[in-house]
This record gives sequence, C-alpha cells and structure tokens, in this order.
Amino acid sequence: MRYWWIVIFMFFFSSAIGRTQDNSPQRIISLVPSLTEELYLLEAQDKISGVTTYCLRPASAQKKERVGTVTDVNIEKIVSLKPDLVLTTSLTNPKAIERLKNLGIKTVNFPQAESFTQLCAQFLELGKLLGKEREAEEITKKAKEKVDVIKEGARKLSKPKVFIQIGARPLFTATNRSFLNDFIEFAGGINIASGAKAGLYSYEKVLQSNPDIIIIAAMGIAGEEKKVWEKYKSLNAVKNKRIYIIDSDKFCSPTPISFTEALEEIVGILHPEK
Repeated sequence: MRYWWIVIFMFFFSSAIGRTQDNSPQRIISLVPSLTEELYLLEAQDKISGVTTYCLRPASAQKKERVGTVTDVNIEKIVSLKPDLVLTTSLTNPKAIERLKNLGIKTVNFPQAESFTQLCAQFLELGKLLGKEREAEEITKKAKEKVDVIKEGARKLSKPKVFIQIGARPLFTATNRSFLNDFIEFAGGINIASGAKAGLYSYEKVLQSNPDIIIIAAMGIAGEEKKVWEKYKSLNAVKNKRIYIIDSDKFCSPTPISFTEALEEIVGILHPEK
C-alpha cells in the first residue's frame, strides 16, 4: 500500500517540476505580421492573445483579437489581454514600447530583416524564445536548402536588369540592405538600385539604367503605377511588356518558408522560359 502512495507522489511531483520548467510565454501579442505567421509555423497559435489589423496570414489569424496597427497600438487593449510577451518591430511606436515596459510587460523587438540570412536568424531567435528551438532549426534548415537549390539553378540563366518599386510619390525602391534585393539576386537578376545609399529613387535614374523588368510591390496603388511606367516607351520593360505586380503582403513580410515560395515566383517572372 505504501508503495502505491510513493508512486502517486512521484507522479504529481514530476508533473509539477515539468510545469515549473516551462518558462515559455503563454499569452503572446504580436505587433508584426511576419512574426504572427511564424508563430503559426512553430505551432504556437494557441498562445496568441492579440495581433494587428495587418496580420492576415494565415486566415485564422484574422480571428484573433486586434490591438491596433503595426505603428499605432492600443495600450489599454493590450494590457486588458494580460500578455506575458509582446513582439514588436522597428516600425512599432517607440513611446508605446516604453509604456509597455514601464507597465512591467516583457517586450522583445525584432528589427526589420535586411536579408534572408537575418530573416532566418530572427526566426531561430523566436523559436528559442518560445522553447521551440529544435522546430525552428528544422524549418530554417529546409528553407535554406530550398533557397540554395533555386540559387544554383538561377546561376545558369541570363541576368536581366530589374527595378523593384515598393513606394510612390516619392518613388521608393529596395537597395542591397533589403531582403527584397535577395529575391532579385537569388533569382538570377541584377537589382539596378543595389548600390544606392537609400531607398529613395528617381525616375531619371530608372530611365538611365533602362531595366528589362519592373516589379511593383506598392500596396494599393500598383495598378496606377503600372500605367505611369507604361508612358516611358523607351524602357525595355515597357517595350517588352515586362512590368509585373506582386503581392506586397507576401513579399514584404516573409517568413523563411514564404520567402522560398516568393523566390520561386520571382524566378518565374525573371525567367518565364524556365
């Protein structure tokens, strides 16, 4: 009889130890669309208490509580959800981050990744934060292997000159300090704005470089911008009807997995013959 009491005691004791060792956050608020998607990739969606209005992927994320936009958050709403972790980005209002910290709420900032390498590094950091480091490593490993295969295949193809537009009025593009530059170069293209000091660009520079392809990722105005470019009849991209509109949500806030999917799409744009 005494033996069974010992067994029961050890069972509950070991269970309690397991609970105390699980220090991973249980109520998470994500203020970053890509991180929201990454939480789902790591199967931590049940821990999400709130997201922004821009967190649209996967579709089930749209059913989560909304706490504001990427830049403008509702502090009172966040506090009411009693989070033990808030994920922020460089676009999050610094004053909002400071208020959350002053209220004793743990915040972890993920700056906007400038390359695929940084994107993967941040994903691993998120996995470690959630106690899912092994899962994050496996997902990252598969993404890197797929990117390497795509890059190797693209090396054998022609290298068209590409201009990618991510903003208008003023014209804005991606330099080599943006993972969007990786999309173009990994797919075998040449980003005409790669060496620019900043993303602010001019139509004159585009005309001078005469790109073979123009890709527009400007949210909400892509159709209008395509018509603007079509007025420049001397551009190779216009003459050959190679102006493309891409999904800005998909391309501008990728996860390691969606990066590979988007990269395949860029390869199809740059090399339709393939």
